[in-house]
Amino acid sequence: MNPTPGAFLVAEPPLADPNFRRTVILLCEHSLEGSFGLVLNRPTGRRISEVSATPLTFDGDIGLGGPVQPDTLHYLHPYGDEVDGSLPVVEGVYWGGEFEQVQELLEGGALDAEQFRFFLGYSGWSTGQLDAEHDEGSWIVLPATSEAVWAAADPRLWNRVIRQLGGDYALLSNYPDDPRMN
Repeated sequence: MNPTPGAFLVAEPPLADPNFRRTVILLCEHSLEGSFGLVLNRPTGRRISEVSATPLTFDGDIGLGGPVQPDTLHYLHPYGDEVDGSLPVVEGVYWGGEFEQVQELLEGGALDAEQFRFFLGYSGWSTGQLDAEHDEGSWIVLPATSEAVWAAADPRLWNRVIRQLGGDYALLSNYPDDPRMN
């Protein structure tokens, strides 16, 4: 499978780049202009209230979406019909939209804050870069599922996905991140 919006990019086990080692990324956009995705399995241990410049009446865990512009906020949600400007990614999963509208709807109780996943930064690739990395064997591309997207940010998501691939991948899923620590 080639990279397409709505796919998971799963880092191949030997991928050494510390920004992407053992990551599962939801690819939200992939076009001639470049690609955009959000790392699903890098919790920051922080809450949105800790990083927001304005007071919010809602809160939630925040993940690290990637190394690009780590001072920007991105979010996934199931409210495509309610949030103007949101873009469909996977069945029942939308990316972005008008944040002021999201704030108003959350504060008014029309949307459930528990249904949002917030991220600092994003994963981005310039024109042709992601395709080249895929061709070099850096990424396994799989169909994304809304269940995996909505699961809490779990650092072991990569291990579970790799194990499900079976064969040699299943063996590598339990291989220590740093073999010297074994």
